[in-house]
Amino acid sequence: MTYLRSEGRFLRKLTIGCGIALLAACGLAQAAEPVSESQILRALTPKSVTRNLSGMPAQQNTQRQTFINSLRTKTRSLTVDERTEVATIAKERPSIDLEIYFDYNSSEIASKAVPDLMNLGRALTNQALQGGVFLLSGHTDARGSQEYNQQLSERRSQSVRAFLVQNFRIASENLVSAGYGKEQLKNRANPFAAENRRVQVTNLATKQEAGN
Repeated sequence: MTYLRSEGRFLRKLTIGCGIALLAACGLAQAAEPVSESQILRALTPKSVTRNLSGMPAQQNTQRQTFINSLRTKTRSLTVDERTEVATIAKERPSIDLEIYFDYNSSEIASKAVPDLMNLGRALTNQALQGGVFLLSGHTDARGSQEYNQQLSERRSQSVRAFLVQNFRIASENLVSAGYGKEQLKNRANPFAAENRRVQVTNLATKQEAGN
C-alpha cells in the first residue's frame, strides 16, 4: 500500500463522536489512545438498516436520498447551500470525529496518522458498512480568515478521501468530501483549541438506502 507522507511535525488526538446525546454512554477512550477499527465500526453502524433512521415521511426521505446521490457525482467543491443541507442531514446520522492535528497550512497526511486511517478504512470496508455513502467533513480552528480556513478544510477532507480510495479501493462516489472551515467549532469556548481541527466521518446512507 502507498502512504501519504508529510515532513512536518504531526500531533493527533482521537475521540469518538457518537452524537451529543450518546457521548456519556460511548465509553470514550482516553485522549492518548487510538480509536480502534471496532470502535469506528460501532460508531458508524446504524441501529437499524431496515427502517428510516430519521423517522421522516417516505417522500421526504426519498428526496433526501436523491440529494445525497447528487453529491456523489460532484467533481467540484460543494456549494454553500449543498454544504448546509448535507450538514443538516449529517446531524441525524451515525458519525465519528477523527481529530487530526495538522501542521499549520498543511493538508498532507503524516505517517503517524496512517494507523488510525487504516482502522477507518478497514471499518468502512467491513461487510457491515461496505457500499454505504460517507461524508468526510473537514474542520479547522478559528485562526486565519474564513476563506483561508474554508479552502484548507476542503483540502484536508479531500486528502482523507484520496487515502481511502487509494489504499482501500473504496469507490470515490461513496465518499463525499466537504469543508466547513471554522463554521462548526467543536470547542467554541476555546476557538483555537486543537480539537476543532478535525475530520468528521458520517454514515449518510447504508448500501440498501443508496441502492448500491
